[in-house]
Amino acid sequence: MSSLQSRVVISANIVLLLLLLSVRGVLAQPSAPADAAASGASATGASSAEQAKSSPKPQTPTPASASTGRTDVLAQFNGALEDLAAKVSPAVVQILVTGFGPLEEHQHSDTALIVRQHAVGSGVIVDSDGYIMTNAHVVEGAQRIQVALPLPDGDSSGRVPEGRRRILEAHLIGSHKATDLALLKVDQKGLPTLPLLANERPRVGQLVFAIGSPEGLQNSVTMGVISALARQPDPTKAMAYIQTDAPINPGNSGGPLVDMNGEVVGLNTFILSEGGGSEGLGFAIPARVVDFVYKSLRKYGHVHRVEIGAGAQAISPTLAEALHLQQSWGVIIDDVKPNGPAASAGVKIQDIVVAADDRRVDTLPSLSAALYLHPLDQLLKLEVLRGSEHKIFYIPAVEHHDKMDQLLDSANPEQSLISRLGILAVDLTGDLHSITEDLRIPSGVLVVGRTADLILPESGLQAGDVIHELNQTPIDSMATLRAAVHALKPGDPVAIQVEREGGFLYLSFEMD
Repeated sequence: MSSLQSRVVISANIVLLLLLLSVRGVLAQPSAPADAAASGASATGASSAEQAKSSPKPQTPTPASASTGRTDVLAQFNGALEDLAAKVSPAVVQILVTGFGPLEEHQHSDTALIVRQHAVGSGVIVDSDGYIMTNAHVVEGAQRIQVALPLPDGDSSGRVPEGRRRILEAHLIGSHKATDLALLKVDQKGLPTLPLLANERPRVGQLVFAIGSPEGLQNSVTMGVISALARQPDPTKAMAYIQTDAPINPGNSGGPLVDMNGEVVGLNTFILSEGGGSEGLGFAIPARVVDFVYKSLRKYGHVHRVEIGAGAQAISPTLAEALHLQQSWGVIIDDVKPNGPAASAGVKIQDIVVAADDRRVDTLPSLSAALYLHPLDQLLKLEVLRGSEHKIFYIPAVEHHDKMDQLLDSANPEQSLISRLGILAVDLTGDLHSITEDLRIPSGVLVVGRTADLILPESGLQAGDVIHELNQTPIDSMATLRAAVHALKPGDPVAIQVEREGGFLYLSFEMD
């Protein structure tokens, strides 16, 4: 079978169910009850002969009609699957990643060998202007990212020549490791898309389809049901997943899990398996999480976190007994910042959180998830238990800016790139001093990030470093840094003085 040919794998139990339903539908034909016919004949006084002439005889289904009914049902179901595959497949792409990594050797060696590595994943087009969502782990460490688009409709014959594949260069807009999501962009318009079903909650037992490139086989379609919701493999993390038995294998990561309408209910992410292949335990990131992260990455390049000026912790039986709480499980408010949003709304320490934004809160990660997904421009609805009294508070949400996010916000990639050092940097202006805290030298160039698509010498520079000197030349602006780097020749020794976490250090390397 061609690696580009769509294929539908139907579970045997679902086929059996369809056969049973079709048999029931064909055999359960309506017929007149015997007692009703007898009663009607008695009331009218009609003879049995007249009654026989005026009443139609019940039809008994023949084996041929039952078989035809079953065939019609399966034909309709098969047609629906083919239509769905044709509808969704054009918006599902194959992600081709090239990077460098250590060579795995069976024999001991003192020398680490770095080799070029290739990986394949999947992605879904969410905007016709070329925006694609995939998993962060698919593109992690990538030096080059390419996107292979499906072939035009109707072309599924044999193996596809390499030259006929539509492969586009892609660049990474941003990634979010906490949710394992990343946003890519290709320079193409008018692409087919799939909508994210962010406003409807999936249902257990709902029929779903996984589309992707398992083992590099592009546009493979498998079928199953939603086995469970809100699965939390790691209880210490806020992420909860959709569990499905639709076959998912390596290479499916980043591909969509869609419903019968062709809408994305989740993004396939990982499997639990003893042998490495599908064993009916697949997990997908819910569409509402994908939608939230997509909008944040597209607008900011990273995901901002919402906070309400309060802290919380899990309730243990010992804590509940010592504080005489109403319940021995759940989440309790353990800190309320003075004059913060939660304090102004009336939240108090020892309030037990019952729900946030009408989502039940039983664990600390479930509260964290509710805060993650809360829109910044809306009030957070927090329901708590205070003693035996239920209270509801509407709390203004404020945006928590991580230090690293603020540094990235200050950078314009086109103006901030120092390509020979592989860094993004900005002039250290007054508005950045609050981020960098107290500097011993209040001037220099601030490193805000490192590039992932350039093969360069390992300089040791990190985001947050302030460059003060390069080979004893004072650096007080981007202009002086560019001039100093431009003067370097391949093989020249380089010593950069940086200020990091309140201390000075030298970073040395040879220029490539």
